[in-house]
Amino acid sequence: ESLHSSVGLLGISAGSLLLAVHFYGVARAAPLIPGTALGVLLLILSSLLAYAGIRRSPRNASLFLTLCLTTSVFWCGYGVILILGGQGVLKGAGDFRNALVPGLATFSLVLLIVAVVGFLCREVILALMASAVSLASAHEVAVQYSPAFGSSAVACNYLVVCLVGGYFALGRILYFLTKERIALPGTDLAKKKPHPLIQPTGGSVNRFAVTGLMLNMLSAGVFGCRLLGITDRLFVGQVPWLWAAGTYQLGICVLSYRAMDVLMATFFGFTAILKFAGGYCLLCQIWQPEEPSFPTPFLAVFSILFVVLALFLTLRSPADGLYLLVYVAYCAALACCPKGFFEGGPQGVDVAVFVASALMSLIHLYNVEAGAEIPMGKGAVKALLARSSFLKLREGADLHAPYLGYSKYADAEVLGYACSVLASFAVTMTGDPQAPLATVVIPWVVVAGGILKLLGGSVAFARGKTLESSAFILYAVMWIIWGLARYGGLYGTTRSFHAAVGIIAFMLFNVFIVFCTLFLNLTWFLYSLTFLLISVSFLLDAIHALPAGYDIAATLIFGLVSFYCFLSALFNSTFEGSCLPMGRPIVQLSGVGGGATKCLHLPARKASSVKRIADILKNGGTCGIPTDTVYVLVAACNRPDAVEKAHQSKRQAQDRPMSLWISSLKQLEPAKRLFSPLLWDFMEAAWPSPISLVVARGEWVDFLGMKDSAKYVGTPHSVAIRIPDCSVTTHLIDLVGPIVVTSANPTGEADTTHHNQVYAKLGDKVDAVLCDGPSPENIASTVVDCTKIDSGNIGFFRVGIIPKSQVLQILEQVQKK
Repeated sequence: ESLHSSVGLLGISAGSLLLAVHFYGVARAAPLIPGTALGVLLLILSSLLAYAGIRRSPRNASLFLTLCLTTSVFWCGYGVILILGGQGVLKGAGDFRNALVPGLATFSLVLLIVAVVGFLCREVILALMASAVSLASAHEVAVQYSPAFGSSAVACNYLVVCLVGGYFALGRILYFLTKERIALPGTDLAKKKPHPLIQPTGGSVNRFAVTGLMLNMLSAGVFGCRLLGITDRLFVGQVPWLWAAGTYQLGICVLSYRAMDVLMATFFGFTAILKFAGGYCLLCQIWQPEEPSFPTPFLAVFSILFVVLALFLTLRSPADGLYLLVYVAYCAALACCPKGFFEGGPQGVDVAVFVASALMSLIHLYNVEAGAEIPMGKGAVKALLARSSFLKLREGADLHAPYLGYSKYADAEVLGYACSVLASFAVTMTGDPQAPLATVVIPWVVVAGGILKLLGGSVAFARGKTLESSAFILYAVMWIIWGLARYGGLYGTTRSFHAAVGIIAFMLFNVFIVFCTLFLNLTWFLYSLTFLLISVSFLLDAIHALPAGYDIAATLIFGLVSFYCFLSALFNSTFEGSCLPMGRPIVQLSGVGGGATKCLHLPARKASSVKRIADILKNGGTCGIPTDTVYVLVAACNRPDAVEKAHQSKRQAQDRPMSLWISSLKQLEPAKRLFSPLLWDFMEAAWPSPISLVVARGEWVDFLGMKDSAKYVGTPHSVAIRIPDCSVTTHLIDLVGPIVVTSANPTGEADTTHHNQVYAKLGDKVDAVLCDGPSPENIASTVVDCTKIDSGNIGFFRVGIIPKSQVLQILEQVQKK
């Protein structure tokens, strides 16, 4: 924890030192650090700061996270502009001023907000750094408009950051050299107590949302400065700010899914699309002099999606819902103005977005970091819905529980469906072959339908949704390729055959997905089937045989189906019950998807889940659990009925007997006299590990309370026993007592290496599954024959994860002892 804090703060100090040297040498004929070199160094430091802030974030360091990420974005955009200047893309002082001032002005306010909250929360070092960088940015804005002001003031402010960083470094060095006896004020990071946090009702805190809101200020500042006359024009020099904000906001979107915040993650995905579109419009002026026009239907649909998202966000926080309405007005203003970002109407709304984002950033940062809370209306709408019998909000500890017990991400399907809506309505515009870039379609199709859909597919895959992720990724690739080919000037008559062959290949993949969705649900079947219609329109257009109106009809149908999926995903994740159901599978097959609904699935990372599994076992149930190797089926050995059930449920073969697991040799301590000293020492040296020891059956079995269960365990002459090297499993055994174990698969089938396989193979025959995702190993334990160990010989029934040589080495060490 202290390492990442040190890296972050010293990284800010290092960047400030570079900038201080740069501004002290501005008056020289030859700069001390060339612009291109300085830009590259700032890009390297920005990536380092982003890493340090994200890695430090889980330990309630919201202010540190915000400072690192905002400074990272600042230096990322700044560095790219310096590189553009060094390479001659920006010509003259006017271009530099127009490129730098929007970002400098925005980050002056952003870092001032961080500094104010830092001082209020007594984070003095962070507040001093933020305030110094904020003043440096403000002074640099003054220098751009009045060279007489002098750049030494900018350098002095950056020097303050260096001094604070030096003080921090000295404090950390003394802290370690004196072995924690001396700690300078503000540098004792490891001992710092976090502020008491006010948790929002029914959910976890999304500490990344503040940075996402501040990034909205950056994009709004670029266009707002043009309206207010601060900059002379909009041009390619401002693209780094917009695309840096968009890129980081995609990262914030993913991190918000990690924070189990679906609504804010979707919102940041939407705003990232707008930032990339704005940068694209400024970049287009390189290839065509006229300003591009905007498709009205797309922006109207985008505003509707913002309205729906605002309504659902209002249920959690009315202030956040009202904030989203500003973006509804922004999309409406873009739809009403043919030239979009270049007209005064949208730029006026950009000023409103800037002010609203600054206010929301201050409120969110203070609420997350401080011990008090600025009211945002949380719980007001929830209190009204509590009186409703029709709609009931999802609540409780399991609301943000990891999916199937192991995924660290919330569901990204809401964003995936929304992007399908956006992409489908964007391609309703017919591109002009003579001027393919004249209409802004590429960012809507490529960013929304492509990049964000790839993101949604990746998150779905991380959640174990293989089919959904495959569909999202396939459709994303299709949107990217077709969007660039049709609206980027890459498509022509000579490429028709090649394009047709590629589209047919995509259609074959999609036919397979349509077939698979027959076993998923009705809505997904319609979703994949209607995309097949779009693929057909792409194919017909490639071979110049597209009937008039077919492509618009196909995209509208797909867009409406996607919009229903979007609403259904939002409703079902927010309210109890199926307000907008996805439908049942069209084809029901025995064993397909049945296990997930016929037994409990509990996350292995929760102690409460392990306790619940223990209660089930004590009451005579059988469960599938993870281990240090593969998944196994277990029953309490003092419950003969459960052991018999486990024996029958997997059709246990007589030549593959069930084994016995304990959590510690202390459970065998009362029967220690019944084991030879060599065997006891060998067990002590070999466990805990994935080594099962087959020992002679004897009176020691009775000490474990097996009763009538003994006939199902081992053979009449021997029993396999093991202490697993898995904390979850041993904790469960501590709660239940010794357990009887067998592999979680019918006899003769492959080992089970994922809890989904437990569902598929034994889902209707077990009472619960403790879920931990993929098993750590794909190979079972090594089974050693110790019945003749006193004669110095051991055998091997099965060589598994532990090789034979390692087992023999353990035995040799015990014999020498």
